[in-house]
Amino acid sequence: MSWAPSDVSAVVCTLDSIAGIERCLASLRAAGVGELIVVDAGSRDGTRAVVERMADIVLDDPGTGLGNARNVGIAVTSGALVLNMGSDNVMPAGQLERMIADLEAEGVQGVSAQTVIEGGDYLSRGLNAWRSGRFRPGPAAVIGTPTLFVGALLRKHPFDATRRFSDDSELCERWARELGARFVISGAHVLEVGKTSWDEVIARCRMYGISDEEVFRIGRDEGWGLARQGRSLLHPARADFVQPMTRLQPAEAISSAPFLAAFAGMRYFYWLRTAANRR
Repeated sequence: MSWAPSDVSAVVCTLDSIAGIERCLASLRAAGVGELIVVDAGSRDGTRAVVERMADIVLDDPGTGLGNARNVGIAVTSGALVLNMGSDNVMPAGQLERMIADLEAEGVQGVSAQTVIEGGDYLSRGLNAWRSGRFRPGPAAVIGTPTLFVGALLRKHPFDATRRFSDDSELCERWARELGARFVISGAHVLEVGKTSWDEVIARCRMYGISDEEVFRIGRDEGWGLARQGRSLLHPARADFVQPMTRLQPAEAISSAPFLAAFAGMRYFYWLRTAANRR
């Protein structure tokens, strides 16, 4: 089976995304997607006017979490493939074709693209070092946005609507366990725009920390053993500090170490704060 960009339904979830939404949607149009669907969570910064002008379908996000927002869009897709795209992502020319080619060549059920932050300041370099050190092309247990999935499979087995942040992890682990699904990180890349500030980094770490608490709490309640709990507890340190540090070139690793340590530390902080707030 051979697919083309016209076989792709793109789903973009938004909330006050004016900094990048027009470039995001324009890049998907230029990439030739067959269907462009936006799920908006009540944006008040001008995002809604942009998406109503540029998207094929605009839907309302009920505000119960990202998993459910994705499902709202996925439910109305008709493409053979479904692309989940961040509202701050921009698809460069030729990269969607590369994602499709990797999906076909590897015979997997989902692929993700690598993300490159625009900018040359320390924060941008730190984020790019974190991404390049953590997300390498090849087989992966979990893939994250932007993701390209087989459409029929995603419509039949969508995201867990109760997950506010840990939707990608839950879906990939469930598919692997129940369906024998496999995933890869593609050699393709997308740009991330409008998110290069410490406020945005903190927001990302907060989201990851909440996700970590959610995954750990639910897994423990479902019967995880001590070894599996330990892997979950060590995951932020391993994924966000140890793994990038061992994969980067020495000079880049030394330069990026303070950023990577701060990133992992903030992720643990929000994990602990979320757990404390549940008591």
